[in-house]
Amino acid sequence: MAEPRRVVMITGAASGMGAASARAFAAGGAEVVIVDRDSELAVAVAGSIAASEPIIGDVSDSAFCRETIARAVDTHGRIDVLVNCAGTIHRADALGTDDDAWRRVMRVNVDGTFFMCRAAVPHMRAAGGGAIVNFGSIWGEVAAAGVVAYCVSKGAVHQLTRAMALDHVGDNIRINAVAPGEVNTPMLASQRPTPPSPADLQALADATIPMQRLAEPDEIARVVVFLASEAASYMTGSIVTVDGGYTAR
Repeated sequence: MAEPRRVVMITGAASGMGAASARAFAAGGAEVVIVDRDSELAVAVAGSIAASEPIIGDVSDSAFCRETIARAVDTHGRIDVLVNCAGTIHRADALGTDDDAWRRVMRVNVDGTFFMCRAAVPHMRAAGGGAIVNFGSIWGEVAAAGVVAYCVSKGAVHQLTRAMALDHVGDNIRINAVAPGEVNTPMLASQRPTPPSPADLQALADATIPMQRLAEPDEIARVVVFLASEAASYMTGSIVTVDGGYTAR
C-alpha cells in the first residue's frame, strides 16, 4: 500500500517565494494547500500544480488561521508541514511609519506567523509530529535603513521560531526558518517611488551581494523543501541564511 501524500500548507502562496515553494512541494508529490489574500493569483497557482481549492483570507486574523488549519485537517485528514510565507513590507524609517503601517506589518509578519503556528501545533502533536518553516529575512539579523518595521518584524519571527522549537521539540515538531537575502520577487520592487529596472536591480546586486546577482524564488524554495524534509531531521530552531554571501562580509 502506497504511503499517503504529505499535506503541506503554504501561506502567501499566490506569488513570489510562496508560489515557488508550492511548485517545489507539488513536484515532490505533496498535497499542497494554498493560503493567500489574492484569490485570482491563488487560483492560478493552485491550478498550475493541480492543488485543491485555495483558502482565501488574511493571516492577521486569528480566527481565520484557526479555521484554515481546521479546514485543511477536515479535508485532508492531517497537516504534515506548515510554511509561513505570507508577509508585507513598509519602506520608511520610524518617522515615516505611522501607527497603521507599523501595526499592519506586525499583524501580518508576526501575528500571522504566530497564529498559524499556534493553530497547527495541536494537530501535528496529535499526529505524532510535523515540520514548520517560517520565512524570516537577513534583515531580522542585520538591520537595514529605511525598513524599520520590517526589520523588527523579521527579528521577532526569528525569535518566535527559536522559542517554539524549544517548546515543541518533545512533540516531534521541528520548527525552523529560512532567512533570504535579496530575491527577485514582487516585494523587492514594491513601495518604491520608481519601480526598479533590471539594470537597477543588477546594480543593487553588484554593490551589495558577493555573488553579484539576486536570488530567484526557486532557489529559496529548495531550501524550504529541505527544511521540511527528513534530510533536515536533526535541525530545529535554526535560522538558515540564503543570501549569496551578503551577511558573510
